[in-house]
Amino acid sequence: MTAPADGLIRCSWPLETELYRDYHDYEWGKPLHGDDALFERLCLEAFQSGLSWLTILRKRPAFRAAFAGFSIERVAEFGDADVARLLADAGIVRNRLKIEAAIANARVARRLDIGLDELLWSFAPPPRPRPRTGADVPATTPESVAMAKELKRRGFRFVGPTTAYALMQATGMVDDHLADCWVGSAVSSTG
Repeated sequence: MTAPADGLIRCSWPLETELYRDYHDYEWGKPLHGDDALFERLCLEAFQSGLSWLTILRKRPAFRAAFAGFSIERVAEFGDADVARLLADAGIVRNRLKIEAAIANARVARRLDIGLDELLWSFAPPPRPRPRTGADVPATTPESVAMAKELKRRGFRFVGPTTAYALMQATGMVDDHLADCWVGSAVSSTG
């Protein structure tokens, strides 16, 4: 835990830049709803795999422009010309497998019998005490393993248990802000 110039105690990971700190303070761990909003986060978490989250945050405006604001309906209609366009876009992560997965995932999301929001949030665990240290934050949980398994069963790609757990953290399904961090969450419980 550290307190930068503003005197607020935060988790230690977002202190590199103001962009990272703002993401930590105002987005990460806040409950997020909406099919397209969750689709964006699912895609960005997949693109982050093997990279720094800060890299993804810096590229997020370009990702949003390239992927039609992460509209499930619009991305589901992307074809070969769009894949070529995305592979040529230096503003995003140009990984063919991840690009094709985002498009395939939009197609799967569009066909769901329930909304993506409802599906993803069905795996949210009950609130638990916030972790005391970074060592107390898991990489996966039984819920993230179950989420990944169900998403894969339905045809989603690039959604392993670690990616699923990162999604759960980012969208407020779990609150992994450290116990002393000033940021609160609607799903947190201290103990």
